[in-house]
Amino acid sequence: MLPSENRLRRREDFAIAVRRGRRAGRPSLVVHLRSGATDPHASGESAPPTRAGFVVSKAVGGAVVRNQVKRRLRHLVRERLVLLPPGSLVVVRALPGAGDADHAQLARDLDAAFQRLLGGGTR
Repeated sequence: MLPSENRLRRREDFAIAVRRGRRAGRPSLVVHLRSGATDPHASGESAPPTRAGFVVSKAVGGAVVRNQVKRRLRHLVRERLVLLPPGSLVVVRALPGAGDADHAQLARDLDAAFQRLLGGGTR
């Protein structure tokens, strides 16, 4: 399960990540990343946590398949939160092929998308 402080809940936060963030598409998912804008001179205790949200539409499959895809993605993203800058907003949108993809395929697609978004990949 993704910790409460790392969950993206508000519609506005999803919109900011999708509209103003960078995007990387893979065969089974699309990742939107809005890097955290941390100001070293701003007052506050520490950097805000990285937050992630998921979009899994009915095109992926029935309710059981959608929930299974969401659980797999939450687990995969939780392990990779340390790779992202503090304060980042991440939205993972599952494509219709995600319903047929296994855990390993989702992990490969997520890793490739994060690598591209963090500057390690090419088009």
